Amino acid sequence: MKLTILGCYAATPRTFTNPTSQILEIKNRLFLIDCGEGTQVQLRKNKIKFSKINHIFISHLHGDHFFGLIGLVSTFTLLNRTTDLHIYGPKGIKEIIKLQLRLANSWTNYGLFFHELESNESEIVYEDQKVTVKTIPLKHRVYTNGFLFQEKIDKKKLNIEAAQNYEIEECYYQNIKNGKDIVLDDGRIIENEKLTFDPAAPKSYAFCSDTVYNEDIIPVIDGVDVLYHEATFLQSEEALAAKTMHSTAKEAATIALKSNVKQLILGHYSTRYENIELFKEEAQTIFSEVLLADDGQSFDL
Repeated sequence: MKLTILGCYAATPRTFTNPTSQILEIKNRLFLIDCGEGTQVQLRKNKIKFSKINHIFISHLHGDHFFGLIGLVSTFTLLNRTTDLHIYGPKGIKEIIKLQLRLANSWTNYGLFFHELESNESEIVYEDQKVTVKTIPLKHRVYTNGFLFQEKIDKKKLNIEAAQNYEIEECYYQNIKNGKDIVLDDGRIIENEKLTFDPAAPKSYAFCSDTVYNEDIIPVIDGVDVLYHEATFLQSEEALAAKTMHSTAKEAATIALKSNVKQLILGHYSTRYENIELFKEEAQTIFSEVLLADDGQSFDL
């Protein structure tokens, strides 16, 4: 699981900072999370093969989180994309994108599918053989969701040396991977644990931006490996954070602590601050395992 930050600053883009967008790579799948202005430029700068993006998750309909979407959808058409593209976001996102395509007479030459979200309860919005994605209901000035990405448990790995020592034929290897014991010709039962290695523990990643301090999300994100939580302001601007329905670094760290997460990544900084290290210093007074997102940075989770 690898996270690449394309942009992690609030509100408006600058020559040296970009609004929210990130790529999460899980088992050869690329998921785009939010798509602020300039996302496709950042994809190119970070040498990400964005033709592999088949699923885009939009947290809410504030411009710094989706103004880059129509550009990316249009570029896919110019590149003769044929693979279906699925977009998950608040109700209204289909109307916004289709209006722009219709007025420009620029319909896609690939399947474009919208999955509009309205529920105020956490729900699974995507699932395949290896990954599950569910919403994290957030509290902001408009309807907003975070997203929880969870790997599924892999099959056990075959211990080939052990299988060969017991002279087990290859035709039984798949059954072993599926967790079955093996009965030898002489009647002995070889327990599966002696023939396999346990798979790596499945990882999880929670994306939470934008939101006021909200303990309601704790049961949804409890115990995740990595939490990305917005920290638009420092605690000195606590009143402004509450007014605009954003969080401070201290509040993000408190959520991380109460949710028993292993690692906290801060982002969505207000551009009023020149030194983002202040966010880390503030958060670490509450929770020790803190990293700072920054544009172009990657994390191996």
